[in-house]
Amino acid sequence: MSAKKTGQQTAVLASPPTILCAGNVVGRMEGEGPLAACFDYVDQDDTFGEATWEQSERAMQQKALALALQKGRLTARQLDYLFAGDLLNQCVSSSYAAREQKIPFFGLYGACSTFGEGLILASMALDGGFGERAGVVVSSHFCTAERQYRTPLEYGCQRTPTAQWTVTGAGAVILQRGGDGPCITHVTPGKIVDKGITDTNNMGAAMAPAAYDTLCAHFQDTGRGPDFYNCIVTGDLGELGGELLCELFRRDGVDLSPSYTDCGRLIFDSRRQDVHCGGSGCGCSASVFTGYLLRELRAGRIKHLLFCPTGALHSPTTAFQGESIPGICHAVAVSARRDG
Repeated sequence: MSAKKTGQQTAVLASPPTILCAGNVVGRMEGEGPLAACFDYVDQDDTFGEATWEQSERAMQQKALALALQKGRLTARQLDYLFAGDLLNQCVSSSYAAREQKIPFFGLYGACSTFGEGLILASMALDGGFGERAGVVVSSHFCTAERQYRTPLEYGCQRTPTAQWTVTGAGAVILQRGGDGPCITHVTPGKIVDKGITDTNNMGAAMAPAAYDTLCAHFQDTGRGPDFYNCIVTGDLGELGGELLCELFRRDGVDLSPSYTDCGRLIFDSRRQDVHCGGSGCGCSASVFTGYLLRELRAGRIKHLLFCPTGALHSPTTAFQGESIPGICHAVAVSARRDG
């Protein structure tokens, strides 16, 4: 058994990498939500100065990474690796955004869990001594996601009550070896969980079982319970998926609710903004983490965070063929201080 692995799925990082700096950008609707003050840049027309929505998303990644590097007083050449991903076919937003960076590049796809996947892989690379600094950047855009996964906006398709609103946002972090914190101490990569949900307008129900599976594995592997963490945050289960997750734990006699919330709930105000079941997309967890959650960690209001981005690993083709939706969830434990 590896000295760095505990239990079935969890790795304990012997040299926990520090989150050195972060940057984020969001669209107008996100900038009108309750976390508006946490974002570095809000674009007022969601184009980010570009001619197409896909080019806009590329610009979002570039700007988020540039902001993170600027805060850390770093250049792109000082990064050993870049882990990046998005929701589009062949991860084109990420690869096109990285063209000018000249950084060794890993293109990732984990649907809306991609930010968690990137954090895990970057942390493992640094903990293993394979570099000093690594960047993680992901994005999503409402208009590109709607066009690829559902219907073009011009069609005017009505949304079901269980549907969620894809966040227009990008988040980037720079991890480095050493430093005081916040630092990533444990990572629990998730397994594919598929309970037969076929409704692509009900992602929360498709992903909640995966979140339950990963959280159970993390608690069992580490010996920690939910009460160890000040905050347990899933990526984009939204209102319905979050309720389902808490219900699954209640059946085990565990009350997750005192410390639990979801990025899809946090980023929008469901009473004022018509987002149905909340936010979703790679940019949902990334912008909430790099904006709100990281600020709370630095201020000491959160000492121990369990960050659990979730994803639905389907495609338009599999949906049209009647396939069910595989879910995934990755857990990343973050401590405000290295000695915490």
